[in-house]
Amino acid sequence: MRLVKRVRPLEALKKSVGSWVVLATVAGCGGPKGPPPAPPPREINVVSLAPHEVRDTGEYLGSLLSRQSVTVMPQVAGYVRKILVHPGQKIEAGAALVEVDARVDTAALDSAQAQLSSTKVNLELARSTLARVEALRKEGLASAQELDAARAQVEASEAASRSSAAQVTQRQVQLQYNVVRAPFAGTVGDVLVRVGDFVSATSQLTSIAQADALEVSVSVPSTRARELKPDTAVEILDGQGKVLLTSTVFFVAPQADPRTQLVEVKAAFRNTVGLRPSELVRTRLVYSVRDALQIPALAVVRQSGQPFALIVQEKEGKTVVERRPITLGALGERAYVVQKGLKAGDFVAVSSMQALRDGMPVKVKAVSYDDVVSGGTQVIGSR
Repeated sequence: MRLVKRVRPLEALKKSVGSWVVLATVAGCGGPKGPPPAPPPREINVVSLAPHEVRDTGEYLGSLLSRQSVTVMPQVAGYVRKILVHPGQKIEAGAALVEVDARVDTAALDSAQAQLSSTKVNLELARSTLARVEALRKEGLASAQELDAARAQVEASEAASRSSAAQVTQRQVQLQYNVVRAPFAGTVGDVLVRVGDFVSATSQLTSIAQADALEVSVSVPSTRARELKPDTAVEILDGQGKVLLTSTVFFVAPQADPRTQLVEVKAAFRNTVGLRPSELVRTRLVYSVRDALQIPALAVVRQSGQPFALIVQEKEGKTVVERRPITLGALGERAYVVQKGLKAGDFVAVSSMQALRDGMPVKVKAVSYDDVVSGGTQVIGSR
């Protein structure tokens, strides 16, 4: 027979409470603890504000034009016998491009030269006849009428000789047109004819463009065109916004396009970066340059649309952060123009922006404004 010992519930409860009292007493023997020590000040980067150059710019899509570009056409009609260039070839001024059949003009030149020889013979005969008539006149064997006729014959022969010489010169010049030459140095475009094609004075043979000197043409709003000056800077940019070439405005259209209300603006420059005529490029016009107080864009925090700057200053012997509302102007290259709320010489935080609170003590490290704007400074606590 198995005996089971029953424990009364009241006695078990008393034992449990007694155990907790003992534990509480042991835990309290250590005495009261003080508040935890304050964390060290956060180290942050700060910049000192000062006036910097601010540029009022506008960016547009520009078209490149060759300052010297021509469509080559022949001055004579005939069949193409030779093509002496190929598309994309760089040529010098006077280089032969296309040769047109010159057999007809050559025959005409031969005929003119033969006619010139005939007139020269007639002129010599007329002069000999005049000399004999003059000798006979002195002896009284020729009349005055015969002398006048001989003199008239000489003059007519001289005129015929001059006319024949002019015909020869004309034919020689005409024959030169059978070889089409480049009017200036440049690059040959597409050759539009083939050997054996018949061409006339209205046929397009090819084109020549000079890529060394280019113009950029942009269309700007008429309101902004009023701000342009003769020395307004024009910059050609690459795809990343880097300046490739710089020039100045030399032409502003006297009237706006009636449909678009845009004004054409042109600038010329030497092509040293391999651009091509008819290429579309990013173009920036610098309307004005001035000095103004600027703050890096990463130093601006916003709350409900209101921008703030975190100013670092000494207060009660500590370096603390103060949040100050500011009024911003235009956004430049990674920096805002400050219109109100800050002054030159203020120190603003540029790191740990989300962790900083108004009145929070900090440890500062001064960094260069240019390094911050250009991204060259490693921001402490930015991760």
